[in-house]
Amino acid sequence: MSETTELPIRVYTPDPLLAHPVKQLRDMLRDVWAGRELAWRLMVRDISAQYRQTLLGYVWVFLPPLVSSLTFIFLNSQGVLRIEKTSLPYPAFAMLGTLLWQVFVDALQAPITSLQRGKQMLVKINFPREAILISALGSVVFNFMIRLSLLIGVLIWFNVPFTSSILFVPLSVSALIVCGFAFGIILAPVGGLYGDVSRVIPVISGFWMLLTPVVYPPMTKGLAGILAAWNPVSPLIVTTRECLTGQPLTFFPQFWIVFAGSLLLLVLGWIGFRIAMPHLIARIGA
Repeated sequence: MSETTELPIRVYTPDPLLAHPVKQLRDMLRDVWAGRELAWRLMVRDISAQYRQTLLGYVWVFLPPLVSSLTFIFLNSQGVLRIEKTSLPYPAFAMLGTLLWQVFVDALQAPITSLQRGKQMLVKINFPREAILISALGSVVFNFMIRLSLLIGVLIWFNVPFTSSILFVPLSVSALIVCGFAFGIILAPVGGLYGDVSRVIPVISGFWMLLTPVVYPPMTKGLAGILAAWNPVSPLIVTTRECLTGQPLTFFPQFWIVFAGSLLLLVLGWIGFRIAMPHLIARIGA
């Protein structure tokens, strides 16, 4: 006689989700653990679908940051742009900056893209919604690991010495991903309803990149200096690049402030995501 396995019981009540914060946090962590296997399958599916019907395959992971950096390198070499003297050869400086910027943009877009792909599944199947977020985060990390080979190649090609500060890079890159992912989670419920959000992000991110010291050193004077000081991505990009190249850390206190703020924003966005999901699913299925 076979043994029967008891199914988990989920009780729905009309109480607000924030009425019991401890229980809410416990449920969030429980759903993360419960959705880990589904998240892995979703991540594999999304990565395979992303590059399956392309001639260049994973080369597309490198192309966006390469094209951006080569554009600025050419303009600078021809005197069209006047970039102040950098601590590295400018091609290395620009390529490292654009590679790191692409990590942030990927993290910003990932929750919205993953939610849009899973809309039909959300309507038909009841599963931990965190699986969608985990799969999106996994895709961002996967793409970064591929780009890491190009990043290391740039350092070797331009004879940039490896110092002990490179040990801090995993944490600084994690901060960059957390910052982008936090903004992405906040936008995800709206992006799940309206395709305008995913269309406008490339436009905004292109302009945002020009306001961030990605392809030029951080300014300290004028409007550019004010924007660099209040731009949350600036300390993350600058600190990661300085750690990669063994330069003095000029934005280290700001880095920790932005990192802590990003973690807080990530948790708040996660809570908002859980609150919005039932309403989003109802709108999608209507």
